[in-house]
Amino acid sequence: MPQMAPLMWFTLFMVFSLALIVFSSLNYFSYPSGPNNPNSSESINLNSLNWKW
Repeated sequence: MPQMAPLMWFTLFMVFSLALIVFSSLNYFSYPSGPNNPNSSESINLNSLNWKW
């Protein structure tokens, strides 16, 4: 079985590392984040929680 040259291993490592960095950055920056408004209607009103143990 032929052996791969060390330069070939390094090239594969660089290609997969670059692909991982590009994929991670695209996932991070493609998420549409809205404004964080604490007075929005989606926030949980903590005063209305009434736990009865």
